[in-house]
Amino acid sequence: MLRAIRRVADRRRQADGDFAWLFNPYTGDELVSLDCETTGLDTRHAELVSIAAVRIRDDRVLTSESLDLRLARPASLSGDSICIHRLRGVDLEGGLEVREALTTLLEFIGNRPLVGWCIDFDLAMLDRYLKAEFGFSLPNATIDVAQQYRKRLRRSHPEIEVQPTFEQLAERLGVPIMGRHTALGDAVTTALMHLRLESGALTAPSR
Repeated sequence: MLRAIRRVADRRRQADGDFAWLFNPYTGDELVSLDCETTGLDTRHAELVSIAAVRIRDDRVLTSESLDLRLARPASLSGDSICIHRLRGVDLEGGLEVREALTTLLEFIGNRPLVGWCIDFDLAMLDRYLKAEFGFSLPNATIDVAQQYRKRLRRSHPEIEVQPTFEQLAERLGVPIMGRHTALGDAVTTALMHLRLESGALTAPSR
């Protein structure tokens, strides 16, 4: 509800802006699977390290139509922080500045619905940066694959209440994990899990 209210307010403020088109209803047939890698799990203070997105059309994950962005190393990220968060040097060197990365992302995803694993975290991270740079939050409709699985399982097995991990759900659905804890790898794996659920695949956890 709060997100819907913000979307209405943002649409009004952006009516004459460069990104006004993002607030138009989407009429196409594509989704975009999205994932962010960050320096931590606190969305108020963590920094974005990388952002990836891959398009989904019909029953296919279009890996040839994907985006994999690495951001410039934040000035606030010390060597100690790199060790704590197990980030590789390659994750933090030669990246894009925030505004360029966000502009590229917005142009790629457009107003397509977004698919993600526990997507509220990714949205909170991106919205913090977007509001600082452009004054609005992502207006896109969203599908959370973790919630998608729980809802479908509840219909067929109402007696079961589960909170599967990313790896557990991928295994249950027979989906290979593509480069875990890389933004593009997780985005592709999430897209495949979504398609498996949409096709009717649903495995109850063993007891």
